[in-house]
Amino acid sequence: MKQFVLGLATAGLLAGVVLLSRAGTATDAATRAGDNSAVKIEAGDKNPWTSLKLNNDPDQFTFAVVSDRTGGHREKVFSRAVQQVNWLQPQFVMSVGDLIEGYTTKEEAIKEQWDEFDGYVKRFEMPFFYVPGNHDLTNKVQVTKWGERYGKKYYHFTYRGVLFLCLCSENPDSDGMSTIDKAQQEWVAKTLEANKDVKWTFVFLHKPLWVAKDLDKNGWAAVEKSLAGRKHNVFVGHVHRYQVFERNGTQFYQLATTGGGSRLRGPQYGEFDQVMLVTMKKETPVLVNVDLAGVLPTNLKLPDSDEKGSVRKKVATFPVTGKVKLDGKPLTGATITFHAFNKTTEKYSPACDALSDDAGRFGMSTYTKNDGAPAGEFTVTVVKTAKGGYYDGEIPEKSVLPEKYATVTTSPLRVTIKEGTNDVELELDSK
Repeated sequence: MKQFVLGLATAGLLAGVVLLSRAGTATDAATRAGDNSAVKIEAGDKNPWTSLKLNNDPDQFTFAVVSDRTGGHREKVFSRAVQQVNWLQPQFVMSVGDLIEGYTTKEEAIKEQWDEFDGYVKRFEMPFFYVPGNHDLTNKVQVTKWGERYGKKYYHFTYRGVLFLCLCSENPDSDGMSTIDKAQQEWVAKTLEANKDVKWTFVFLHKPLWVAKDLDKNGWAAVEKSLAGRKHNVFVGHVHRYQVFERNGTQFYQLATTGGGSRLRGPQYGEFDQVMLVTMKKETPVLVNVDLAGVLPTNLKLPDSDEKGSVRKKVATFPVTGKVKLDGKPLTGATITFHAFNKTTEKYSPACDALSDDAGRFGMSTYTKNDGAPAGEFTVTVVKTAKGGYYDGEIPEKSVLPEKYATVTTSPLRVTIKEGTNDVELELDSK
């Protein structure tokens, strides 16, 4: 990231000085000489600039959104991201949950994890707004500890004519099901009705509840009903993969990670460490994904950090490359998944996957980019959607390939991975 600072103030300007206000109109220099929001510059008949109307509407503001930090968090990422966000200088920072590893009822462990996290976010130079995820509210003990530290699980605020709605998708009392319960549904409806004149609404929660089969049961249908007719966007995390959903005439954003578990295979997989910057303009927001790998200080060195990563149990993996063909021709943009059969549960589970390139080549990934697959026998599924690109099955989409290749119980494709380097050939036919 390159940063440029342009100094425009000059001393002892001549009679040809143009003084412009925020609106960009010529004004009386004598009466507005003390206006620090104006550009003071000597202008001629021809000038080396496009205009002097600055992009500084007083109602414009920028905020950042950080995504999942945990679920197998990696060392030094989130703590460094705090400083990287400080360099970007938004007005405030939002979140979408999974802030600690959680999944424990031990009060001391919960306290230690929140103390660590709070130590990082206190380094922000601007306010940080908490939103809970499933790692944060796994059980009743964690719910109690959240209440003792942060109070509400859902809340709202307004800023410069914009409504920010922070929801809680986690409810340990609902048999582990992620829901917007009745009380929260009613609160959403009441809050939206009380703020019906805002120019935009931003909604933050942890899980993309709209991908579930029964939206009435998980409460999302009621939230969408209350949001109907207003300009809004929704932000979530949880899946650790960036994806945009076009829904109800607007965009719902599922962010990647800000230090959470990820294979980090890049934007084509939606796997990267990010923050999203949202600039609210006069009538509509401008949104941009910021890859943290490109946010560097002037000396190109990120600050050191003592943030430790989580320890994850891993089995040995071995390099696996391959080529997939359809009727003898390279198959581009297909998702290849190896499924292992568990003899105890008698069920298949995905072990690793990859996306084929323009030549039909692919490299399998289990824990990190191109680390291969465990040794063993696997059933292989191959899926290619109409829009192409990586497909993780989050929302079922019909494959353009023969249906038998999309399902593990019907796919005829088998591979055996051995210790050492492996290269596989997958031959599909369109019949």
